[in-house]
Amino acid sequence: MAVISSAADHEAQVEAILRAWGMPRAQAGETAEILGYADLHGIDSHGMSMLPPYDQWRREGRLDLAAVPKVVKESPVSALVDGGGGLGHVPGAFAMRLAVAKAGVSGIGVCVVRNTSHFGACGYYGLIAAEAGLIGMVSTSASGVRVAPTGGASARLGTDPWCFAAPGEPGRPFLLDMATTTVAFGRVRNKANEGLPTPSGWVLDAEGRPSVDPTDVSERGGLLTSLGGTAENSSHKGYGLAMMADILSAGLAGESFPSDPLHAKGERVGLAHFFLAMDPGLFREADAFKADVARFGDAMRATPPLDPGRPVLVAGDPERAMAVRRRVEGVPMGDGLRAQIRAIAEASGADWLL
Repeated sequence: MAVISSAADHEAQVEAILRAWGMPRAQAGETAEILGYADLHGIDSHGMSMLPPYDQWRREGRLDLAAVPKVVKESPVSALVDGGGGLGHVPGAFAMRLAVAKAGVSGIGVCVVRNTSHFGACGYYGLIAAEAGLIGMVSTSASGVRVAPTGGASARLGTDPWCFAAPGEPGRPFLLDMATTTVAFGRVRNKANEGLPTPSGWVLDAEGRPSVDPTDVSERGGLLTSLGGTAENSSHKGYGLAMMADILSAGLAGESFPSDPLHAKGERVGLAHFFLAMDPGLFREADAFKADVARFGDAMRATPPLDPGRPVLVAGDPERAMAVRRRVEGVPMGDGLRAQIRAIAEASGADWLL
């Protein structure tokens, strides 16, 4: 049975744990806000459920929780940011805001972060650009190597997500945030936390056979499926998008690709993130562009649905609707995850607020 807490309490609990781990107040607050964004918008794979793996990485000495991002190379339209070996949320937000600032002067800004770690949901950073009236693109490399290339029998890729955002109707931008796998690993981990099966098509066992047992991936070396699921269903498209995400992030930052030996050895590997902000005013009147994006989205929503009870939606709509609902009803947390988070809070000395 899920336990419900307010979004504010949910975020406060995350911040309390981060501060108990030694993260400075300002960085803990921003990190908790980004994780809270994920849970509020129904992206439960990238919110509080990430605290158990963060705790493991911290205890293994793989994170510097006091790290401060620094610009190490810069031009009028670009910057390379070093994340200092910490979590990726603070350097990610810093880099996207820097890209936005550069776009405000030059029309385009591109920032890459190296020497960092998991940064939550890509959509948070894409939204920063869209709310500034800019087109945003975000991608990141991933630490877990759990995806085989199409036709392959062993893992060489991560979930390697990307995001595309564009301003349109105020408060309702186009916001596509997606893994290049059928689902993000966090959704599989959440099923394992609660002892639930996965839907068919999400995972394969270690022999490459279809499975509905999430622990085949989380504990026994199984695989996630690329977007498309099978070669017959065009999984080469998800495979290609994953490589694209890694080239833009790890490739530009000089970090390792998920196919490199360091990943297979389980050593600490720096992740990398890519952020682009672009002013549509480079090409046409910006307000006219936004009006056209809004009109395009409304045309999709006006499409007659196959099921009258399930209207056609546009990227970003489901997450915004979930945020409205959870602001009123609260954020749910399964019993399995709640037990893990309470144990982490107690071990860290953080107050229990839920």
